[in-house]
Amino acid sequence: MSEERALAAVAASGLEHTVTRHGRVGSLEEAARARGVEPRDIVKTMVVRRGEGDYLFVLVPGDREIAWPRLRQLLGVSRLSMPDAATARQATGYERGTITPFGSTTAWPVVADVSLTGDPDRRISMGAGAHGVAVTVNAEAALAALAATVADVTEQVTP
Repeated sequence: MSEERALAAVAASGLEHTVTRHGRVGSLEEAARARGVEPRDIVKTMVVRRGEGDYLFVLVPGDREIAWPRLRQLLGVSRLSMPDAATARQATGYERGTITPFGSTTAWPVVADVSLTGDPDRRISMGAGAHGVAVTVNAEAALAALAATVADVTEQVTP
């Protein structure tokens, strides 16, 4: 089961974490309320395709979106794309909406937006391999555990 794999990987990382099971939610705000965090502290794990069979995870705060030109510049590539749901599942072992770098069937590189850093006490909530299941962890500890490259790769979502 995907949830068990994700939670086992979080536990194996040694991260202090809290698991929340809340079922499906209809919005970022609803997910944040269910998890007891601010919308900006919900972290979306996006799978990005760099090339044939070459992917990476991009950790994006809930109130932000990928700034594609900045991400391309960071990676030194001229083209990136988002795989379809079936390809993302094949690359990670997780269904879209449940993807996490923790326990992925392939340990793809992780890029985290710089806005996730700077507060040693900040806690973030990430998907945990099943719909409506999340782990809340210390942001900086999680980025260290994932050996994430931290860079300015997102921009504020415009309403």
